[in-house]
Amino acid sequence: MRVVRFPALLAGLAFLVSFVWVSAGRTQPPEKAAPPEASYVGSEACASCHDTQFHTYSKYSKKAHSSKSIQIMASDLTEEELRGCYGCHTTGYGKPGGFVSFTATPGLANAGCEVCHGPGSAHAESGGDASLIKGKLTMADCETCHSAERVAAFNFKPMLYAGAH
Repeated sequence: MRVVRFPALLAGLAFLVSFVWVSAGRTQPPEKAAPPEASYVGSEACASCHDTQFHTYSKYSKKAHSSKSIQIMASDLTEEELRGCYGCHTTGYGKPGGFVSFTATPGLANAGCEVCHGPGSAHAESGGDASLIKGKLTMADCETCHSAERVAAFNFKPMLYAGAH
């Protein structure tokens, strides 16, 4: 009986795959399938692993209550104006798994963790793979909502930590 060591087996398989590819007239190996697009899961999904940040965000960040200003102003706004508000005051509006309405997606009604860090489904499902979420933020990330036009119109300034970290 012949014993094949695991690395040797892998090398043999790699050679075989390369041989089959070249024999089929291909010059490049197949591209890796793109990971499925992450969707929004809501800040509550972040809490189990990021308890301190979630608690601080919930208690001190204005973003944690951002939908209240929309609800207060809604009767004075057009549908188009409301959609503009949803883009910054809710999580993932207009994106896969994002905010749809206060009744359909109440867990995404405020500007949560994923507004800054990106959709969290892949990160959460992986058990916290840091490469599947934006960890280090820059001012450019803030400027998605805190643009010069909005800062002037609403007199608010971007806060890199926004009470969450």
